[in-house]
Amino acid sequence: MRTSFGDRVRIRRTAVTDEAGIAGLEGQVYGETVPSLTGAQVIGPCPDDFALNVYVEERASDFWLAPEHVEFIDHAAGSEIQIAEKRLVRRADGGWGPPANGGVRRGPVSALIAWLRGFPRR
Repeated sequence: MRTSFGDRVRIRRTAVTDEAGIAGLEGQVYGETVPSLTGAQVIGPCPDDFALNVYVEERASDFWLAPEHVEFIDHAAGSEIQIAEKRLVRRADGGWGPPANGGVRRGPVSALIAWLRGFPRR
């Protein structure tokens, strides 16, 4: 399985990740690139000219790594992204779909009104 955008990963313990002080840390894949085209500074060798951008919250920083330096944990089900007005939620199978509420953001007042509407009327 190829690790992709949004996946949770663990940085493998290798010589280069140990040297960089990031071995064993967990993060989320925020992007991918072809370093020869973009000039991304990859930690360690990148033999296939393909790298993943892994954001590590614990360090509040991101790192470009060759895929062999990361291991898949899960698809980070429940993660949300928004592109323009379109909201999507990550599913456990790795796909993206609309939120359960259809993408409608409800503030406390509208949520209360919706809840009250569920009561039978006399």
